[in-house]
Amino acid sequence: MRLARPVGDITQGVIWKQLLTLFVPLWFGTFFQQLYNTVDTVVVGRFVGKVALAAVGSTGVIVNLTVGIFTGLAAGAVVVIAQRYGARQGEEVHKSVHTAMLLSVIIGAVFMVVGFVLTPWALRAMDTTADALPGAILYQRVYFLGMIPNVIYNMGTGVLRAVGDSKRPLYFLIAASLCNIVLDLLLVVVVPLGVLGVAIATVASQVLSAVLVVISLVRSQGAPFQFFPSQLKLHRQPMSAIMKVGVPTALQSVMYSASNIVIQSCINSFDTDAVAAWTAYGKMDILFWMTITALSQALTTFAGQNYGAGKYDRLKKSVKIS
Repeated sequence: MRLARPVGDITQGVIWKQLLTLFVPLWFGTFFQQLYNTVDTVVVGRFVGKVALAAVGSTGVIVNLTVGIFTGLAAGAVVVIAQRYGARQGEEVHKSVHTAMLLSVIIGAVFMVVGFVLTPWALRAMDTTADALPGAILYQRVYFLGMIPNVIYNMGTGVLRAVGDSKRPLYFLIAASLCNIVLDLLLVVVVPLGVLGVAIATVASQVLSAVLVVISLVRSQGAPFQFFPSQLKLHRQPMSAIMKVGVPTALQSVMYSASNIVIQSCINSFDTDAVAAWTAYGKMDILFWMTITALSQALTTFAGQNYGAGKYDRLKKSVKIS
């Protein structure tokens, strides 16, 4: 099935405007995604204490590692779906979307189990301070229980980005971030659950964002990327294409995060005050990473659609502009 020019098509028009239109929502989306852990650290630091702050802060690099892996795998779906969307191959878009969504459930389940089991070992290997270790284990394990909705959200927003829609993912993240802030305050200040409270708030917010993404895809009536839960299936060719792009991208993110884990391990060898100070600095450093990530995601979507449409001249120009 070959499509007419679809909504979200970026194979025609002014290149720099289209890149900017993609980039801005992606940047703010990355900001709100990072806001989860940041809000958790602020709330526990203000209302619980520096040990709780160090506990949540010690998990930051592991959280960033998992987010990086999921973003990398989602990039595989973005490239594959964007190429087929740009080429107007409706049936291939349909297969790729349902393959990607089922992959997200499988990958999320694997990470949930493995992460839950290995959390104590990983935090000890990072030399997490003794006073912060129990809280860090608790926070990280609850976080891993939310892996399936976490991956579904990343993959689902990858589908939307692939078809040129970077605004709805931003709206969903804003809603989830507001939910996280309200629940953090409720479960720490009103109901004094401490580290457990902020962990529950984070997972609940991730579930909300995943539900919003799925509803959005299900309600995309008549679009080739409309999601039908009953039609979930691993189609071999799309799955191979997604993994071919997604795995190397995820590994690249792993290498970056691994270096941060080594640094965090060194910081953890100092006292709790040093860990808390490093946690605060890390929230500033992430701003640079956010900008680079948003720009690369915008270019990935643009390049995918134009490559699929055979618009190689636009592809070359977009690289120069970026």
